[in-house]
Amino acid sequence: MFQTLRKTAVAASAAFALLISAGLGVVAQPAHAQAASESAATATAPAAPAAPSAAAKPATTTVDNPYGLEALWKTSDAIAKTVLVILLAMSMGSWYVIVVKLIEQTKITRQAKLANKTFWNAGTVLQGAASLEQVSPFRFIAEAGLESTKKHVGLLEHVDLNSWVTLSIQRAIERVQSRLQNGLALLATVGSTAPFVGLFGTVWGIYHALTAIGVAGQASIDKVAGPVGEALIMTAIGLAVAVPAVLGYNWLVRRNKGAMDEVRGFGNDLHSVLLATSRKA
Repeated sequence: MFQTLRKTAVAASAAFALLISAGLGVVAQPAHAQAASESAATATAPAAPAAPSAAAKPATTTVDNPYGLEALWKTSDAIAKTVLVILLAMSMGSWYVIVVKLIEQTKITRQAKLANKTFWNAGTVLQGAASLEQVSPFRFIAEAGLESTKKHVGLLEHVDLNSWVTLSIQRAIERVQSRLQNGLALLATVGSTAPFVGLFGTVWGIYHALTAIGVAGQASIDKVAGPVGEALIMTAIGLAVAVPAVLGYNWLVRRNKGAMDEVRGFGNDLHSVLLATSRKA
């Protein structure tokens, strides 16, 4: 009995020692495996990307505007291009008239000052006319008045000299006025018709927008933006052409009135001088 118990105790002690050894091996194995796995992960993990340099700048790309004037000209049809060309011609013509008439009116104002300074200080009307510029309207009126006194012969003698000289000077003044008004009709025409030409381009652009919607079957913004933008640009161009023409017309008409007042005053004074000279002769 005693020997049996002793053998059982020895066997239990051996089994317990074996279990402890096995437990220590199991506990130690995960730590070793974890270290090995971390080492393997470190060796196989890809290198992290380098941080972008502070001095590096993103590349800039230029994007063309698909709804600008250049795109309008490239994508528009023959009718839209014709409208643009007509508006451009109107604008160029109106600005040409404005600049030319402004220079002409400024020249007449300068010539009026010269006539008041030199003509009336001359000994005779002929000498006074010779002192003026060759292209001066005041010299033209003075020469017309002198010519009327010389041609008062034959059948014209039946006309009173006062009436004949008055008629001759008035004709010369009307010619000067007609020359000053040249080009103003173009400004009036451009000012009154340019908005309607631009409106025609607007209607044509809206027509293209409706056509694009009908073909696509849906009113998406990419189908409508181009034609509607074309229509709005046409309207803006028409107004940009008409407004300077109207303002220039009103401004030049007012300046013409001032210049013609100087011309008429010179003609009236010349009429009096010619009548007085003829009576003395």
